[in-house]
Amino acid sequence: MGKEFKRHLITSALPYANGPVHIGHLAGVYVPADIYARFLRLKGEDVLFIGGSDEHGVPITIKAKKEGCTPQDVVDKYHKIIKDSFQELGISFDVYSRTSSATHHKTAAAFFKKLYDEGKFVEKESEQYYDTETNTFLADRYITGTCPKCGAEGAYGDQCEKCGSTLSPDELINPKSVISGGELVKKPTKHWYLPLDQYEGWLKEWILEGHKEWKTNVYGQCKSWIDGGLQPRAVSRDLDWGVPVPVEGAEGKVLYVWFDAPIGYISNTIELLPDEWEKWWKSEDTKMVHFIGKDNIVFHCIVFPSMLKAYGDGFILPENVPANEFLNLEGDKISTSRNWAVWLHEYLVDFPGKQDVLRYVLCANAPETKDNDFTWKDFQTRNNSELVAIYGNFVNRAVVLTHKYFEGKVPALGTLTDTDKEVLAEIPQIKASLEHNLSTYKFREALKDAMNLARLGNKYLTETEPWKLAKTDMERVATILNISLQLCANLAIAFEPFLPFSSAKLVNMLNLQKIGWDEFGGSEILAAGHQLNPAELLFAKIEDAEIQAQIDKLNATKEANEAAAAAAAGVPAPLPQKEECTFDDFMKMDIRTATVLEAVKVPKTDKLLKLTIDTGIDTRTIVSGIAEHYTPEEMVGKQICILANLAPRKIKGIESKGMILMAKDESGRMKFVTPAEAVDNGACVG
Repeated sequence: MGKEFKRHLITSALPYANGPVHIGHLAGVYVPADIYARFLRLKGEDVLFIGGSDEHGVPITIKAKKEGCTPQDVVDKYHKIIKDSFQELGISFDVYSRTSSATHHKTAAAFFKKLYDEGKFVEKESEQYYDTETNTFLADRYITGTCPKCGAEGAYGDQCEKCGSTLSPDELINPKSVISGGELVKKPTKHWYLPLDQYEGWLKEWILEGHKEWKTNVYGQCKSWIDGGLQPRAVSRDLDWGVPVPVEGAEGKVLYVWFDAPIGYISNTIELLPDEWEKWWKSEDTKMVHFIGKDNIVFHCIVFPSMLKAYGDGFILPENVPANEFLNLEGDKISTSRNWAVWLHEYLVDFPGKQDVLRYVLCANAPETKDNDFTWKDFQTRNNSELVAIYGNFVNRAVVLTHKYFEGKVPALGTLTDTDKEVLAEIPQIKASLEHNLSTYKFREALKDAMNLARLGNKYLTETEPWKLAKTDMERVATILNISLQLCANLAIAFEPFLPFSSAKLVNMLNLQKIGWDEFGGSEILAAGHQLNPAELLFAKIEDAEIQAQIDKLNATKEANEAAAAAAAGVPAPLPQKEECTFDDFMKMDIRTATVLEAVKVPKTDKLLKLTIDTGIDTRTIVSGIAEHYTPEEMVGKQICILANLAPRKIKGIESKGMILMAKDESGRMKFVTPAEAVDNGACVG
């Protein structure tokens, strides 16, 4: 028997407010966290679900410089986008605040000051890179150079985005300032460090001995870090954006974002419940669970617990940290810098009213044990073949038939057949599996349980065929529809954590006032004679054109990224391919070899040359805009290729009969398309 808890504190990683939220964030953190919070609330538990924006750190300042605004402008913009899109998706935070708030600054500064006053930090002076042109110490992200692992240019001082290697500025080859582009020097600076090495023994006992039930990926990463030996970690930075270090002589220094961000969970709770926050953070009968992605495991399992341990004063520690792996998009890693993502706020515009479809697909594909992939074709298939064809189809038939045969009133139950009894007996079994999987953070399996309940109902209705029995046995029809409607009521409860909008719609159709977990599994949720509301579709089919529009958007992003990469490497972007032509179209063109006999500049023009051409079939004049690239003297005697049957036209009063074939190189210079060896004039090309 596990420990009983009076209340449940759920935190989800604070999204970074330098951009919107994408499906990778949702699948890894926010959808599973919301499922868990909704499940506990359905059970009648005391739940607090904490969220908020992480608004400090170097990437915010970089974004502000790029956009020509202040860091506060940046976080204000993205905090609103993130908060609004979360709300529209139904992520049911009890509070969603931000680390730039006055409450957070006060809480984080006080947290640091207590540890500082009690001597819990190590003070060290070290040499760090300094930009002499801007007179600032540079954070890792402000330093760029050549990656020592893969040789890629433009690697940052903390990571190479080409190969994914974690780096330090000292490892970069030819480091330079991102801000000024200038050379760097090293200067001494003083910072405070949390001595994680002093907590190794305690962490071994607490995690490695006390939490062997944690997910394999979480436990394994913690063990690897602890076994490798922990090092002191800086808690301050030289930066002008963040929570100022509350120590005399620390001007120009702020709390390192990794230190102040998790304190945001506490400050957001204080903001919501200023008089009651301590019972959520300092009571042993509170269960705390952190929902995060795998890139945050170390911070939430080793660093933040060590901070709370150092602080003392009764702070509780997480009971579990069910971190997920990463979600990929169409077989490629999601990348905000490359715009390779499906952004939540854009999805909500492109697919209005389909919040639950995204929630369903992201949970079904959740990267719980390994990286997984999102594709638009799978999104469409799951909607059309599962939500519409199974769940929605069953509910619609059950409610429509009840209105057709019983004026929308729940019919009375008659004599049960063995099939009826088997179906009713399966409902509590599915509930037990669903509850176990939700309680142990296996949300994909739990979603399968819920859908199995819908499959059970769909199969039952299809096999019993009440629409046929209506001609001869209305008592049997009444029993079938009663059981089907009880299944619908159970589905409304089972799917509420996953698909809250659809469940609310179904609850309204069934004319129920309230549903709870205790009712789940029952066969008498709807009393005989209970009046239903009119039927409405729970889900709508998604057409190919809607999906193709999303695929086209991603393809355009990929082409733009490839063009940008080519431009950065000095390779000109290829011109877009022209409209498709047929073989017959090509055969209409008479391309021939010819030799230039004479060449003169066209008066009063800079670009035009008048050329006299021997085509092998005649001597003709062609006017060509190549004077910027070739002198008349260079042209005489040159063998070229021309389009001989181009309709004549007058240029500057001169009739031009044909066109010279040219190609433009990477420098923009025009070059002739010529035969590799000299051939007779008039030779056909093609």
